Amino acid sequence: MIVILKRDHNPEQLESLVNWLQEKGIAIHTSIGEANTILGLVGDTSKLDIDLIAALDIVEDVKRVQEPYKNANRKFHPEDTVIPVRDTWIGGGSLTIMAGPCSVESEEQVVAIARAVKASGATMLRGGAFKPRTSPYAFQGLGETGLEYLKAARAETGLPIVTELMDITQLPLFKDVDVIQIGARNMQNFDLLKAVGHQDKPVMIKRGMSATYEEWLMSAEYVMAGGNENVILCERGIRTFESYTRNTLDLAAIPVLRKLTHLPIIVDPSHATGKYWLVEPLAMAAVAAGADGLQIEVHNDPEHALCDGPQSLKPDTFDPLARKLLSLHSVVSGLEGQA
Repeated sequence: MIVILKRDHNPEQLESLVNWLQEKGIAIHTSIGEANTILGLVGDTSKLDIDLIAALDIVEDVKRVQEPYKNANRKFHPEDTVIPVRDTWIGGGSLTIMAGPCSVESEEQVVAIARAVKASGATMLRGGAFKPRTSPYAFQGLGETGLEYLKAARAETGLPIVTELMDITQLPLFKDVDVIQIGARNMQNFDLLKAVGHQDKPVMIKRGMSATYEEWLMSAEYVMAGGNENVILCERGIRTFESYTRNTLDLAAIPVLRKLTHLPIIVDPSHATGKYWLVEPLAMAAVAAGADGLQIEVHNDPEHALCDGPQSLKPDTFDPLARKLLSLHSVVSGLEGQA
């Protein structure tokens, strides 16, 4: 249920309403926008008298919400969420470009790539220290050592780091990571989602390989229900009958999620396609469709990469693409401003 307050509502009346609702076991999510203040009521609202609430002097309107996700619902939070990360932010009209290697292989490698992608316009460094692999014999990442190499790259370039958390036991190691990534395989690892929901570090949730929009948003709800509202959604392709590409990138997710939720939306064309030559057209399409950012794999020697070389761009290929993406975003933003 959402309660829309009148613009000139009385603070004392609001306090009385909030206290009354909390006494009934209702949690309240308050969203203060330019035009209205909205109270999102979370809990068993079935026994609340909607007519009684609507009759209060401070109330403009009351609506019941049918979707099972509350905190992630745009009806509860009409304004887009903007998530600050060090000296940059995700959402709010900017284009966030997260770039870097699929796997951290050495300090020299990740620092060199970080320098290159920053010079091209990237605002965050992505890189895997812990790697979930289909084969138990494939490279599993450098683990804690890889995290230290990422931190060294951040110290060198100032780029915030984004890296994947695979297990609750690893969480203490991520204390100094800027954005925790929850991978597609863990999108419905609810214990892990609860754990990252009990801290305030930004969390980026990649869509599961066969997840619906509602299932994806419910994963975000798990994190937000724990008190952490700094959630980012990442579309990385879903599994379909088509086998030519690694996955099928669902660009329709961008406008659909824009309607359903206030959370920022990132697109990963690298994992979606598995082919480096498809990254540019799909990255451009994602920006045109309104994505808040992109996650792109960049490797200085893809032919000898320990993980996902075929989908990685070289720095000299990433550079012109990043500049195209930023230019396209400026055009799209200008057109939105004219609408």
